This record gives sequence, C-alpha cells and structure tokens, in this order.
Amino acid sequence: MKLSFIGAGNLAWHLAMAFENAGHYICEVYSRTPQHAGQLISMLYDARPSPDLNFAESEAELFVLAIPDDAIDEVTAQLVLPENAMVVHTSGSKSLESLRRLMDIYSDVPVRTGVFYPLQTFSKGIKPLSFDIIPLCIEASDPETETELVALGQSMSQIVYLVNSHERKVLHVAAVFACNFTNYLLGLAKDLTDAEDLEFDLLRPLIEETVQKALDAEHPALVQTGPARRGDLNTLRLHQSYLSDKPTLLQVYRLLSDGIQQRS
Repeated sequence: MKLSFIGAGNLAWHLAMAFENAGHYICEVYSRTPQHAGQLISMLYDARPSPDLNFAESEAELFVLAIPDDAIDEVTAQLVLPENAMVVHTSGSKSLESLRRLMDIYSDVPVRTGVFYPLQTFSKGIKPLSFDIIPLCIEASDPETETELVALGQSMSQIVYLVNSHERKVLHVAAVFACNFTNYLLGLAKDLTDAEDLEFDLLRPLIEETVQKALDAEHPALVQTGPARRGDLNTLRLHQSYLSDKPTLLQVYRLLSDGIQQRS
C-alpha cells in the first residue's frame, strides 16, 4: 500500500519505518517543522517532503495523521485529499466519529475514515521497535475500509483487534496508568537517589522484578507489597517525615499509599 504521513514526531518516526519494513511505500511526509520531516525522510526509502497539506495529486491511498490530538481539527481544516482516499488518525482518545465529521465538513471530495492506533509508547531516536508484537487497534467508517486497515495491520503485527472508540478510550486511560504514571514514578525515584548521591541502578533489579511479577500474576494487586500493603504505620510516618520538605513527592506518596491501603 502507498501511504503518506502528516506528522513527523515520535509515533511517525517508528510507524513509517515499520510500514516500509512490511513492504509498503511512503510517498510523502508533511510536518509544520520541515526539519522534522527531513529527518524522518532520511530514514525512509524514497519519501518526499510535502510543502503543505494539499495532497490532491498524491499517489498515496492512505493518509496517516500522526499528530497531537489538539492539532487534528486545525490540520483537517487545511487537508486536501484525493477522492476516495483513506485517512486515519492514530489517537487513543479521539473518536472515529469526530474525524468523520471533520472530513464531512472540510473535504470537497468523498474520503474514507478510520483509526490505526498502535498501543505502545514511542520515542524518537531509539532503536526501532518490533511491531510484530505491538497491538494494533483498528476502527473504520465502513466495511471496505475496515478490511483494508485490518490487512494493513496484519502485514506488520501478529496482534490486530477491532476496537471501537469507547473501548479505545478505556485502553488509553489504562495505558496512562500503566505507562506514563509508572514512568513518572520512576523519574521521582531517580530524583530521590540523585539528591542523596546514590546509584539509581541499585533499584534496577527491583524494578524489573516488580514489572515481571505484575505481568505474570492473575491480577497485579495480588502481588502488591510494601509498607502500605502491610499496614506498617511506623514506616509510613518515617517516610513521610523524610519527604516533608518535598511537597510534591509527599503528596504523591500519601495519595498512592492511601489507595493501596484502601484496596488492601
């Protein structure tokens, strides 16, 4: 399949290369920051930069909106696509219906809409991820588009699901807890060790075991440990005393400890 990308950020960086590795062809890349488009194009086989959002003469069959959610309205207002092209967003929280409505308003020709949401965290500049084990969540406005997007997904991943907009929103919220909040807490842990000139790597085996144990358990709550789980009030008070001059960390510590105690 021939594709073009609108956006050249973290997701586009990995997804465009994954499409090419699966045998697809990237025609164009557009970014409001041309330098970013150029950097992504340098990693691709024969893609070209697009100077604007007019793709009326493009050979691409599918246009991928790999952009922040807040930019979708603005971009679609300027987007010009070939007749009967497919356009998908990659958002975890934006509904398919919102994209369909925008294209109905702004497109002068009929286009097909869908969602192609890879359930993973992406960062530019790290080694390419193995897309064959990344879940791809597909939704489409019509059966023909659904069939094409599922086939596209299956060409690059073993895990392809039809997921509606509500289910995808729930998965996205869950992903924020599992990924973004977890990473934030790891950052706080590193701040604490750095402040006392301790090696953060001392925590690495603990972190790895915690994650693996949670993944292996029937439910992560069943393998919860720590002073809040034990009801060790003396240790909780001791920790909070240490954090008394670190109000943000103290607030997070109290909130999470209360949650663990309530669950236990």
